Amino acid sequence: MTDLRDRRRDALFELLPAVYRQHDDAQRASDEQAGPLRALLGVLAGEAGAVEDDILGLLDNWFIETCDEWVVPYIADLLGVRGLQDIAAPGFSRRALVANTLSLRRAKGTPRVLEQLAQDATGWRALAREEFPALNGTQNVNHLRRTAFNTPDIRDSSRFLDPRGPFDTNCHLVDVRSVELARGRFNIPNISIFLWRLQSYLLSDAELSAEPGISGGWRIGAVAGADTPLFNVPRSDAGTQDRTSLRSVPAPLSRRLLHDELEARRRALAGGRPLPRHWFDEQASAAADPVFCLSLDGVEVAAERILICDLSSWRTPPDSIVYELPQPDGSTLSESLPIAAAIDPELGRLRLAPAVADAVPRLTHSYGFPGDLGAGPFSRRAYLEAPLAEREISFAAGVSRRPQTPSAGIFGSLGDAIAEWNAQPAGSVGLIVVMDNGRYEEDLSGAQSVRIPEGSRLWIVAADWPAVQDPAAAPGVLLRAPGQIEASGLRPRLAGAISVEGSAAVASETPGELLIDGLAIDGAITIAAGNLGRLALSHSTVAPTGPGIAVAGDNDALEIELHRCISGAIGIPGAIAALRITDSIIDGNGATAIDAPSTPLSLCAGTVFGSVDCQQIEASDAIFTDRVTSARLQSGCVRYSWVAPGSQTPRRFRCQPNLALRDVPAAEEAAVIARLRPAFVSESYGSPAYAQLAESCAAEISSGGDDGNEMGAWQFLRQSWRRSNLRALLPDYLPYGLRAGTFFIN
Repeated sequence: MTDLRDRRRDALFELLPAVYRQHDDAQRASDEQAGPLRALLGVLAGEAGAVEDDILGLLDNWFIETCDEWVVPYIADLLGVRGLQDIAAPGFSRRALVANTLSLRRAKGTPRVLEQLAQDATGWRALAREEFPALNGTQNVNHLRRTAFNTPDIRDSSRFLDPRGPFDTNCHLVDVRSVELARGRFNIPNISIFLWRLQSYLLSDAELSAEPGISGGWRIGAVAGADTPLFNVPRSDAGTQDRTSLRSVPAPLSRRLLHDELEARRRALAGGRPLPRHWFDEQASAAADPVFCLSLDGVEVAAERILICDLSSWRTPPDSIVYELPQPDGSTLSESLPIAAAIDPELGRLRLAPAVADAVPRLTHSYGFPGDLGAGPFSRRAYLEAPLAEREISFAAGVSRRPQTPSAGIFGSLGDAIAEWNAQPAGSVGLIVVMDNGRYEEDLSGAQSVRIPEGSRLWIVAADWPAVQDPAAAPGVLLRAPGQIEASGLRPRLAGAISVEGSAAVASETPGELLIDGLAIDGAITIAAGNLGRLALSHSTVAPTGPGIAVAGDNDALEIELHRCISGAIGIPGAIAALRITDSIIDGNGATAIDAPSTPLSLCAGTVFGSVDCQQIEASDAIFTDRVTSARLQSGCVRYSWVAPGSQTPRRFRCQPNLALRDVPAAEEAAVIARLRPAFVSESYGSPAYAQLAESCAAEISSGGDDGNEMGAWQFLRQSWRRSNLRALLPDYLPYGLRAGTFFIN
């Protein structure tokens, strides 16, 4: 920006007569400063540049493709797209809906338009399906449906991979229940709109977890000992001309479909025929293809060297497979193809062949999750830029386990980078960036503890590649490793614990701060006795499979903040200044989730699995699945939340089940409480739908938040508004007499 202003200033300066330029240059030489005329033109050039940029911005704002986000509602109003909720959710914009409005209106009433409309209105992948072709009945001889068989061929098992699902090819009897209430589907006037709520997150070149006692056995998921399915990498849509297919939705991968393709590839390779390319399309233009990519010791493995099979018993794959190929002369030719590994996409397991059992695998793959919460490979640039620019960075280091060109300030382990930080003087501002999706088996406690002196601030973050630069560059940017794969973000794992010690004086007014962003931590975070001013976690995961965050000693001035995090139990036996939690999941793993009897708790839009014990509480749009006990009842408030019966809290405002129990006879209270209990798709950490409210959950919870959306950690997704926007738009695009219903696939 400074260079551009200087160029504009010099261009204006060159337009002046030579006599004035020479006189100004003479003054500049004598005073050893910029000449007064040149300095004045610099000010004018800056203002002129601002006006020029504003004019260019006004030109961009004429077009929906290039306009600023705040302009989108105004263009929508010009097109008559009104009455929709403004959803300020991550990754969601009405831009696509407004851009496609005219084309959707021209072809309204067709399934592909309803499909595109649903996708633009909700931000979820969608499939619209007319149900009358799936009815089991006598066909009209003038309009034969050759693929609609009343009795399915049971020899073709692929027809039963998706029973009653969006891609089901079987015929069904008529269902007269209402499709608008998602009760029935198969009827003449019915159109089903299927929505995929889960998102697919791509992890590039991720390290795996070795399975104890299994030679060459590895788990792909982030949870030790748990099975996590792999997800499809959705292909981008080409527009309303293309219909949604199984390859373009964020769904779990199927063993059968992947096995069939790789088996066909091996047979085609052995016979010298062209290779089939669908799930493993290395020649596709989309950066997300194929669905996964395996490398051993840094060398990429061809897809045909991978077996897809059931690894529930950790079976060992063979080193090779022999194919018998018939020849034209009647003879048989044997062709042996090497095998490197077996992968089970439904369980998230990998087993190496005996010949390469000692190799270290890395896998580029995708996993499913409802949204940008916890550690994940999504962009966090908007959240990081402003805090990082507050103070000048005096210490910057990178951490990577990938082989790369040696560079100053890049370490091979977190322990080495933290040891370098611990040698910095008080008042330093440090930035440690983890630059890959590696698995760091380190214990950052004891001698390797993180020490935060007085007035110091340390950031430990996962790289966000669009913002990555040299560590010596301006504040507010992150570090980039040479030759690194570009992605929207990274999710490194620390397979160990972190201990933090604040060494500021007890009476200090500027104790140090530790801020962690984007890391998945398998162990606990422990704050040792001392004086630490602030511990802030954002977009991070402290695995609920073990202890989460603990304060081990006196830290009266400490403030703990969690934003968009997943954490295990939080234990604060003493008194600290504050515990603030927003848009997060706290999982006590069947026990106490928050044990802070002497600490004030502030919780906004959170889901807490386990009991809560605190000094006082301020909560809004939260779900407490177990008893809440607040020592102070005259201060604080709980609003728009679900609070477990028997809890001891200050005044409640529009909380459930209390609100529903008003004017209910005592004999009916038990039934009301049972109906209003939160229903989750899964309460197990590691599940793709972890802490996601089930479709069967009571409307008082799924739309009982402050703004009419759901209570709990996923409120920021604004799912109720997405569905209401779709319902508001559908009548204008449905043919007369037809009815549409929405169905969640995940």
